[in-house]
Amino acid sequence: MSVLYGIHAVAEALKAHPGKIERICIERGNKNARIREVVDMARAGHVRVSFEDRSWLDRKAAEARHQGVLCYVSEIATLDGEEILAQAKSPGLLVVLDGVEDPHNIGAVLRSAEAADADGVFLPRHRSSSLSPVVVKASAGASAHLKLSRVANISNLLELLKKRGFWIAGLDASSPQPVWDADLTVPLAVVLGGEGRGLHRLVKEKCDFLLSLPIRGNVGSYNVSVAAGISLYEVLRQRMSNM
Repeated sequence: MSVLYGIHAVAEALKAHPGKIERICIERGNKNARIREVVDMARAGHVRVSFEDRSWLDRKAAEARHQGVLCYVSEIATLDGEEILAQAKSPGLLVVLDGVEDPHNIGAVLRSAEAADADGVFLPRHRSSSLSPVVVKASAGASAHLKLSRVANISNLLELLKKRGFWIAGLDASSPQPVWDADLTVPLAVVLGGEGRGLHRLVKEKCDFLLSLPIRGNVGSYNVSVAAGISLYEVLRQRMSNM
């Protein structure tokens, strides 16, 4: 059981998976209209609501900014990779994270993936943050709507995706090919490497092509969550242009 906090994150969890919420805790005396909406949603979904002192909420949220509401919720559900592939829409869009460890980055990537209508996100079981309340909070509710899978080996996953007809595009700052020069309308898996080190060598070798996001300034690369947002928007742009 995890603690999830923040108005938007709790509201999205209520919309997506009310059956996984054990209890919602509200700051006693809080008059925020959005919190009242959360209470009404909880009661409509037959989710237990309790009212607590702010100091109690502060302790349970480990002093994080909870906005006067938190809930106890089951861990984020994950699916077997085959389940995600079986439910993928045509042409198919997947996101693969190769060792992204910062929970805020993972949450931000999930938010971009959901906005791009990705069919699923794959994360390694090791060398990756757990799907913690911090990830849920950073995703701004997107984690409640995405299909997620934890896999033992990213290289093996990429081989499986190729057999299923997906092209593998790795984001690599050293690639001479910018992301907008590639055909992203095909069945596609976008692979993003960990903070600082990028893609692992074996993972890079499994990619069908490597793409970069050109930079004019002095920094060497974009933050991984920013790179995810830019590249997924380009996928969406190309596909909408072909509709």
